Amino acid sequence: MHKAFQFRMYPKQEQATIINKTIGSSRFVFNHFLAKRKEIYASDKKSLGYNDCAKQLTELKKEFVWLKEVDSTSLQ
Repeated sequence: MHKAFQFRMYPKQEQATIINKTIGSSRFVFNHFLAKRKEIYASDKKSLGYNDCAKQLTELKKEFVWLKEVDSTSLQ
């Protein structure tokens, strides 16, 4: 027999703000590098790897300072 547990979380306002910033920043970074990958593939027929994206992520954080507000591992 399998058991399942269902939980409901009620974050405080500050926690909800941090969660929303993390989700939004992750979405921004994903879409940014997806566009880069499509652009590079269309022009050179090559793919942009994880290491290349990780190197560019530090430069992206310098350009968009608000990316430093969230946890760095969530952006990777």
